[in-house]
Amino acid sequence: MQAQVAVVGAGAFGTALAAVLALEGRADVVLVGRDAALMADLSNDRRHDAALPGVSLPDSLTFSAEAEVISQADVVLFAMPSQAQADAALSYGPYLAPEAMVVSCAKGIDRGSTRLLSDVLEEKLPHHPVLVLSGPGFAMDISRGLPTAMALAAGSMALAEEAARALSTRTFRLYASDDRIGVQLGGALKNVLAIACGMVEGRGLGESARAALISRGLAEMSRLAEAMGGRADTLRGLSGLGDLVLTATSHQSRNLRYGLALARGEGPGLHGSSLVEGAFAAAVAARLAEHYQVEMPITQAVAAIIEGSLNIDRAVEALMTRPITTE
Repeated sequence: MQAQVAVVGAGAFGTALAAVLALEGRADVVLVGRDAALMADLSNDRRHDAALPGVSLPDSLTFSAEAEVISQADVVLFAMPSQAQADAALSYGPYLAPEAMVVSCAKGIDRGSTRLLSDVLEEKLPHHPVLVLSGPGFAMDISRGLPTAMALAAGSMALAEEAARALSTRTFRLYASDDRIGVQLGGALKNVLAIACGMVEGRGLGESARAALISRGLAEMSRLAEAMGGRADTLRGLSGLGDLVLTATSHQSRNLRYGLALARGEGPGLHGSSLVEGAFAAAVAARLAEHYQVEMPITQAVAAIIEGSLNIDRAVEALMTRPITTE
């Protein structure tokens, strides 16, 4: 039977997910956004140039500004930013079908509570299984049908595999996981490290420094994941290492560009920073590191730079002169 899919959130990533899922006709897909005028324009023009310039949206994709349309969906993807997911659960939860699965597609941690988004959504939507999607996938690549692989994690492997089969296409492959903790932390923490790599590039510190940040940053991510009940091997997969390499090396990465701007001295409150997930995740990750007594010097340095209590040059010096340890 053909799946019924609703994607809530008409930004670049949500639109890209809706487009790739609708492209092959394996699912009936509706993209849901709050702006009725925008949704009407997307339906008429089949383009969302503000988010995905030059991309034609599939004829089979439908659009709506009405929350009620999700009541027909077997799978509902929440594709709004991480800090908006709790409110979205309250707004759209009453319209979910009784058996609907909810997939969180944000790569972040709830800033107020420092809880994983799956925990927040399960509290708001106790009668629905909550899955998480994360991994190396830029919206533009996904929407253009370029080969992309990501991780889809659920509370059980059986559910993750079922959902991965329903949502995978010829160009969008999902790998199933039952480690929601590791998958979510990989998606959130790599944004912080991508900011650090942007600073390295902006300061002209060289590719060797970037490689060091990626490798040592991966060690930090793995330590925190294990401390919180996840698995280190998850962080060596798509949602950890794969996503980290992508966002730490490509200028498509909003987090990398934010780090570059910080290196130019533009300040942490620069225009557009509210859309940079790593800018929120840095302080949250630093608090988690302290709570779980996990050593995360790169993450903590990024958090201090963003809050203005440390400058980049001092941070580099502190990292390079730390006591010698084994790798």
